[in-house]
Amino acid sequence: MSESKNFETERLILRPTSLDDAPFILELLNTPKWLQFIGDRKVYNLEDAKKYISEKIITQQERLGFSNYTVIRKSDQVKIGSCGLYDREGLEGVDIGFAFLPAYEKMGYGYESAMKIKAIGFDIFKIKKIKAITSKQNIASQSLLEKLGLKFSEMIRLPNDEEELMLYEIDSLRQTVDG
Repeated sequence: MSESKNFETERLILRPTSLDDAPFILELLNTPKWLQFIGDRKVYNLEDAKKYISEKIITQQERLGFSNYTVIRKSDQVKIGSCGLYDREGLEGVDIGFAFLPAYEKMGYGYESAMKIKAIGFDIFKIKKIKAITSKQNIASQSLLEKLGLKFSEMIRLPNDEEELMLYEIDSLRQTVDG
């Protein structure tokens, strides 16, 4: 598909996640909020992280041209989170998602990176509708999705998952000029 490229915001670099990010992905996927709200991805060591990146992230990047982006703070080049567009099993369409290390939450990085990802989804990848899923307990995620312009649509269940999830959506026609 298209060649992977970096994107920038005022404070952040969004770089396609690579095998070099394995230590960071291992840390992120084992934070308490990831485990609570997203789930255990069975990534317990560096080899697991490399396998996860290779099978879940790089294969989608190669197939669709987009996937997960590692969010790097420009001021010190620290990896602080991830944000991306996902082809999620059991969900028709493209799903936007984000997660940050606890030390970098509540600083506007989620909004800043997700606004950029949403914009490139519509403008560069010509996605017509972006969806998002979140648990009923994840109030912070719901608030960010609404701030991004996504609207609650319905409660859904993904295959092999008993949890009922909130589905949010926005289509490119509702996209603002600056969004």
